[in-house]
Amino acid sequence: MNDQQRSARPRVGVVGLGAMGLGMARNLRSAGYEVGVHDLRSDVAAEFAREGGTAFPTPGELAATVDVLVGVVVNSAQIEQVLFGMGGAAERLRPGTVFVMCSTIDPATSVELEGRLAESGVLYLDAPVSGGAARAASGELTMMTSGAPEAYAVAGPVLDAMSATVHRLGASAGLGSKVKVVNQLLAGVHIAAAAEAMALGIKAGIPAETLYEVITHSAGNSWMFENRMPHVLAGDYTPLSAVDIFVKDLGIVLDSARPERFPLPLAATAHQMFLQAAASGLGGEDDSAVIKIFPGIDLPKPEDG
Repeated sequence: MNDQQRSARPRVGVVGLGAMGLGMARNLRSAGYEVGVHDLRSDVAAEFAREGGTAFPTPGELAATVDVLVGVVVNSAQIEQVLFGMGGAAERLRPGTVFVMCSTIDPATSVELEGRLAESGVLYLDAPVSGGAARAASGELTMMTSGAPEAYAVAGPVLDAMSATVHRLGASAGLGSKVKVVNQLLAGVHIAAAAEAMALGIKAGIPAETLYEVITHSAGNSWMFENRMPHVLAGDYTPLSAVDIFVKDLGIVLDSARPERFPLPLAATAHQMFLQAAASGLGGEDDSAVIKIFPGIDLPKPEDG
């Protein structure tokens, strides 16, 4: 890539180098972008800098250098801190720059963020992502986006560099987050159902490996069963997406339906299952650890894998 091609690319910053953000930042680097980063864990940001990026001590200092700032943090409270907290990005983003919001948050909050940033001329894309850490690392995420055409004009190539599929759902914030709410309803219910099915099979005396082999080649299979139950087989609950994430996300699902008086019985049950797991001290474990709420089953141990 020559200097002219490089200078034509927007300068990109990524705030949040967790399981998703780190993969996204690395894919931007692989695509030829100059990438600055900020993470509360300074050692993680420093490691990315050693790979060829640039680490910044605050979101604001990063924001002052970029055309597109990508936020990949856990929740709306963290987004608020990134943008409007001490050393935050909002006051340092120049008019015409774009903030790309990739977290799972309440759609109404996303609409509010778009309006607050517009007061200083900053563009906004509602752009939650799906696919997990592995797909983030391989650049195969799905992005559910909505925002003004002007924001896409600046940030569109950046979105393409981080993902396999970018859905453009509308010209204002909120629509992307609404679709993500529906996705998280399905994801949470499917994980809970997969755990319940595996627990029943184990209780009935079916070897867990045999059950996994049969179900993944049968009509009852789901992407979540196929993706999450290997964690159970290995007895490895190292978090890729934690129980606490679905306590939060299914809570957002239920909150978003409540003003419409719309019943979500399966989502509510799944939420209670994740809450029970979190209350049992499993909140920091992989979301497949929801299987541990079922009594009287002998789950595989790491040495059995």
